[in-house]
Amino acid sequence: MPFIRLAMIAWLAVFWAAGAHAGGVIDRIKSGGIIRCGGVSRPGLVSVAPDGRAFGLFLDVCRAIGAALLGPDGRIEFHAYDSDKSFDAVRTGDDDLFFLSGSEILDEGLAGNVTPGPAIFFATTAVMVADASPAQNLADLAGQPICFSQGDGAHRHLEAWFAAHRLDFVRMGYQEDVELFDAYNAQACRGQAGESTILAAVRLNGAGKALNSRILPEPLAVFPILAATPTQDAQWSAIVAWAIDTLQRAEIPTAQWAAGGLDSLPINAPELGLAPDWQKRVVAAAGTYAEIYSRNLGAASPLKLPRGPNAPLRDGGLFAPPYLE
Repeated sequence: MPFIRLAMIAWLAVFWAAGAHAGGVIDRIKSGGIIRCGGVSRPGLVSVAPDGRAFGLFLDVCRAIGAALLGPDGRIEFHAYDSDKSFDAVRTGDDDLFFLSGSEILDEGLAGNVTPGPAIFFATTAVMVADASPAQNLADLAGQPICFSQGDGAHRHLEAWFAAHRLDFVRMGYQEDVELFDAYNAQACRGQAGESTILAAVRLNGAGKALNSRILPEPLAVFPILAATPTQDAQWSAIVAWAIDTLQRAEIPTAQWAAGGLDSLPINAPELGLAPDWQKRVVAAAGTYAEIYSRNLGAASPLKLPRGPNAPLRDGGLFAPPYLE
């Protein structure tokens, strides 16, 4: 009997400790009136204006998710993960929401520190060419010199794409961005490989401004950036996932036999501590996903990137939130 009693006490202690962690992130957000997010900076996802004002898709999504708990008065704080040490905010759980690619999670050894959530953005690598180039697709660059940053993801995707299509190209790898841009502008190479958001920014503001350019529509590769959360709070992870689904479903038009907008995904979840109007709060904070994308990366932004994989499944994209059946 004493052994059974001791075992029961030990089990209750473990259960209590687990319960003490449950809801910890939510309690912190509510008590401080602020949600802390972080991610690797990319043009259109996180950008800093000359006046120091930060903006981008990540910040809008962070603000929208925070509104589920805090309403319109909530504040956001964003931390750029720009060094190995900066990822400590993920390891320690100091941030509440992390926007991370699979490579960033694995390269930084974060798999045991995060609960992977839904994709919030599908990044692509691609090749940019001069407007005057006759190339209309990647195969047109076979046998041509292509510039890239030596060893980065775009370089690996470039090699893989040409190998898969049994084609070849002339390799022009660089260690410094300035040298890469100079070679491209001088047309020593007929194309420049990189992440599409970076190529769009270079085309607009960087060295590529000296040469009118366009990004070939065929991607080298597509990879998701996930909305990840600390592992200790499943309740918070559920709120993040439902909020992202809400942003994506909010742009769905009403059809003859199907509801549209928020009516297409009505989530009543008081068990998660969400008020009845929480979905309206989320969309009111930053708009639908379509509006967020357009403002930061699409037609209403300087980058002018088509949605591509970031469109709903019905429009040829990869986003397929619940209730499509």
